[in-house]
Order: sequence, then C-alpha cells, then structure tokens
Amino acid sequence: MSEHKHILEQLGSDNTEDVREAAFAAGDLLLKEAVPLLATHLESANLGVQEAAEQAIRKIGGAPAVQAVIPLLRSDEAPARNISMDILREIGADDFDSLTRLLHDDDPDMRIFASDILGSCAKVDAVRPLCEALLRDPEVNVRYQAAVSLGSLAFPEAAECLNNALQDEEWVQFSVIEALTKIRAESSVNALVRALDYSSDLVASMIVDALGEMGNIKAVSLLLRRLESSPTPLRNKIVKAVVQLMGGKLLNLLPDKEHERFREYLLVAIQDEEEDIQDAAIFGLGFMGGDKATTAVMDIAAKLNPDRDHERLVKAVDSLASIGANSALEKELHSEDEYRVQIAVEAIAGMSDPSPIIPVLMELFWSKDRDVQRALVSVLASVAAAEEIQFFLDVLAKHNDGNVLKAALTFIGKMGQADEVGDILFSMLEHPYDDVKEVALDACIALADDKMGQRFRTLFASEDPLNRLMATYALGKFDIDGNLDLLETALEDSVPDIRKVALEAVADVCSDVDRRLQMVLPRLHDENSEVRLALVELLGKCDCADVSEPLMQALHDGDDWVRMRAAEALGKRRERTALPALVEMLNDDSPLVTIKAIEALGVIGGKTAFRALLSMVDSDSPEIQEAAELAIGKIQEQGEGA
Repeated sequence: MSEHKHILEQLGSDNTEDVREAAFAAGDLLLKEAVPLLATHLESANLGVQEAAEQAIRKIGGAPAVQAVIPLLRSDEAPARNISMDILREIGADDFDSLTRLLHDDDPDMRIFASDILGSCAKVDAVRPLCEALLRDPEVNVRYQAAVSLGSLAFPEAAECLNNALQDEEWVQFSVIEALTKIRAESSVNALVRALDYSSDLVASMIVDALGEMGNIKAVSLLLRRLESSPTPLRNKIVKAVVQLMGGKLLNLLPDKEHERFREYLLVAIQDEEEDIQDAAIFGLGFMGGDKATTAVMDIAAKLNPDRDHERLVKAVDSLASIGANSALEKELHSEDEYRVQIAVEAIAGMSDPSPIIPVLMELFWSKDRDVQRALVSVLASVAAAEEIQFFLDVLAKHNDGNVLKAALTFIGKMGQADEVGDILFSMLEHPYDDVKEVALDACIALADDKMGQRFRTLFASEDPLNRLMATYALGKFDIDGNLDLLETALEDSVPDIRKVALEAVADVCSDVDRRLQMVLPRLHDENSEVRLALVELLGKCDCADVSEPLMQALHDGDDWVRMRAAEALGKRRERTALPALVEMLNDDSPLVTIKAIEALGVIGGKTAFRALLSMVDSDSPEIQEAAELAIGKIQEQGEGA
C-alpha cells in the first residue's frame, strides 16, 4: 500500500520524470486509484508524460477509466481530444452505457465522437443505439458517422436500418452504401436497387459498384432490367457489376436475345474512361466472343505499355485467346502495326484450338520482319501438327536467324521421322552459332534411332574437340551400356569438358555399377579440379553403391571446393567412418572448408562430433562460431552427444 501511495504522490509531482515513472508504474500495477490523476496528465505539454499516462490508462481500463477520459472529449486542445478518442476506441466497451448516453448529448461533436468510438467496441449491442442515431439524429455528420461505425462493426443486425437510411441525403448515403457493402446482407440487394430510382448519378454509381462487390447473384436479374433505361456511364457500371457477379462462364448461359444485347453493352463499356470497367468488359468479351469483340479488345491492348501495363496486357491477350480464331484476328495478323501482330500471335499461343489459324501464320511468316517472324515460329513450334513439318524444314533451309532456327529445330526433333530428317538435323551441328548447335544436338537426340547413334559414334573420332564433346554428350543419352567403351575413352580425353560430360553419362546410371566405378574413380586424381569436383558431386548423389571410401579420399584434395563437396556428401550419408578426417578438417586454412566440415559433423552427430564442435565455439571467426552452435543444436535435437 505504501508503494501505491508513493506512486500517487509522484503523479502529483511537478517533476516530469517522476510523473512519467509513476505513470508507468501505475499501469504495471493496474492501479485504479491513479486513473483520475493519469487522466489529467493526458493534457500535459510534455509528450513523455502524456505517452506514459495514455499507456497506463489503456492497461488499467475499466469503467472508471472510461468515465475519467470522456470529459477530455470536450477539451479545447485537439491533441488531448485525439488521444482520448484513441483510448476510448480501445477501452470504451468497459463502460458501454456512458458511451451510449453521449449519443443524446446536446453537443453534436460529442454525438459524433460517441458514434465513432462505438464503431470500435465490437459489440452487437452497439447496433441499436447507432441505428437510432443514424435514423433520428438531426445532425448530418452524426448520421454519417453512425453509418460508418455500423459498417466497421459489420453485424447483419444493422442491415435493416441501413436499408432505410438509403433515403437520407447524399453525404449519408455514401457511408450507408459502404457499410452495406461490408455487411453483404441479402435483404440489402433489393433496397440498393430500389435506391437507384431516387439517387443522384454519383450515388447510383456507388450503388452499382457495391452490388458488384457484394457478390449476391440475386442482383443480376435486377441489374439487367435496368440496363436499357440507364444512361451510358451508369450502364457501363452495371455491365461491370454483372460481369463481376456472373463470371465468364455464366454469361454464356444468358438467353440468346439477352446474350447478344449484353455483348453490345460490353462493346460500349470497353470504351469507358475507367480502367476497371474496361477490364471487366475485356474479361466478359473473352467469353462472349465475336469479331467485334476481337477488334475492341485488340484496340485496348494495342494502347497498353508492355512494361507499365503488363497485367492488363496479359488479361487482354487471355481474352483474345478465349475468343479464339476468327476473321478479325486474321485481319490483325495482316496489320502493318507490328505490335498488334505480336499481340495476336501471343493470343494464338494461348488458344485451346489454334488449328484454324495455323495456315495463315505460315503464309504470313515470310512477309514479316525478323522480330515478328521469331514470334510466329515460336508459336507455330508449340501448336502446329506433325503434318506441318515441311514449313519448318523450309525455315531451316532458308533462314539465318538463330532464334528462328532454334524454334524450327525443336519442332523437327519432336515431330520428325528419323529417316526423313536425320541427315538435316545432324548437318545443323556444323552451324556457326553455338546456341543453334546445342538445340540441334537436342533435336538429334530426340530422334533416338540407331542410324543417329552411328552418326555420333563416327563423330566421336573427330579431331575437333567440339565435335567430340557433342558426340560424348549424345552417346551418354542414347544406349549408354552399348557405348561404354567410347565413353571410357572419353574419360581419358585431353579436353576437361569432354571428361566431365563422360563422367556425368557414366556415373549417372546404376547398371553394371562395379565397372562404372572402375571407369570413373581414376578421375579423382584428374589434373583438372573441375573434373574432380564433377565426380565428387556425382558420387554424392550415388545410391547404387558404397562410395564412402572415394569420398573420404576427396577430403584430402588440393581444391577447396572438392573438399567441401566431399564433406557435404559424407555428412548427408551420416558416414561415421569419416569423423576423424572431418575433425581434422576443422583446422583447414579455408574458413569455408571448416564451416562445411562443421555442418557435416552436426549432421552425423555422436560424441566425437559433439566434442570437436565444442572446441570451435570459441573460434575467433563469428561465422565459424555460429556454424558450430547450429551444428551442436542439431546434435542436441537428435538426442546425441552431451
């Protein structure tokens, strides 16, 4: 009790630091007796005192706190009023009756404040007094705030009074409509539609937006009836709301007459200045289709910046793809505007059935410039049928652009018959562009016939290292067992990249494991560190045999990365025989190697690992310390070590 008395005395002090400390203490002790004094300090000129008093009152709460703060709502000082409002929004529900009595105060500002605060109380009991204020208060700002608070509370019990308030003046209607949108009561749909008859254009626009957001399908028929009689701006809003409510698929279920009429309304709405209305029209036209729809959507898409308006452009392209192939799209493909052509081509790529338009694309290809040709051939390569292969063979024979050639090669490798296109594809391995060679190589491999295999076996004997590299890669993709002798030769090639490719081919298959290991393990001593690293990484993935011994040999490699990958692989295998070597690696000159050894020890676990890791916790390196602590934590999680 003496402590309480001391706090109260300090709150009355002239020393601001004493008052601040006392306020914090009163809050921590939930000292209700301090509330009147704390309330006076909410008007303090010292921000520190003010903050401490506010925090304490929030903590203490209760009816006395509410009653002590309410008078400050009448303060002439705006900061004090604002703080009081914030506090009461949090604790006002502790004395609900005191707040509701304020709704009958003679001062309209107090009634506004009370309406605001009640919107934060999260009590359904607040609906009735707020509804009374909404329907009966003579001050428009009180009614406005009451509607806002009813929307914040979002209790369905408020729907009826909000529906009735739709006949209030425009300022109140704004907040009523917003509140009804949040509550989403079914009874409000009819009330909102009826309100269209007596509302201003601005309010009517808000009502239509609200009906769209509320998502009640019941509103569709009511809105459709209003389309013809509504002025164009409002009609466009209604179109957007109907699209929101029905979605694309349901639009196609409209009766034929309404379907055609609504498509015409969409074609008007797409010209609206508001982007959200345009976007709704674009979406709707994607399902309703037609030549006019294609042209209208393309007109919007062609004005969009691909960087700034990327999302809108994607939606427009999706809409064009949904509409599908038609004469309007074909006309766009013949346009002199390259951007429109590219949009059309992109839309065709997304069509479920682009077959009707494919002949047009092939016909146009040779008349377009390079960038459009790239787009055309890319789409054709993804949608054309096998019967169209001659077009792609012509492209290979006549074109010289690398991107175009790569698309053609991909198609031919996927769709071609080996006996018809094998020689052509193989000849492309001599193309001057390396990226074209790579795609040609994949296309040759995709054919996967014996004759192609023989071509690569012959190519393997080439003096050109690049030819041997391509041959080695291909032989590793064909009949590996049948080509093991050549791959073994490749492992001894003078070119490191060829040795690496041969390693990947031989070590990545589990058949005849013993022979394969005999072939690849000598590469542990390869003069090239990248070859050794490739082997260690492959051994780390090997599940076909026990490769712990060669991995432990790699722990003594002269290259840091080889040692790190070996440690990592042994850790994943939880190879306890590697513990002595891993402990020795803790003294490695490379901090990265040390950290990898620490991580491996943490995974393997056990007393040996635990003791070794403890010695690293005092390392001079913060990174090594952290790694050791994490590794020890892993061992403790496993229940091992200590």
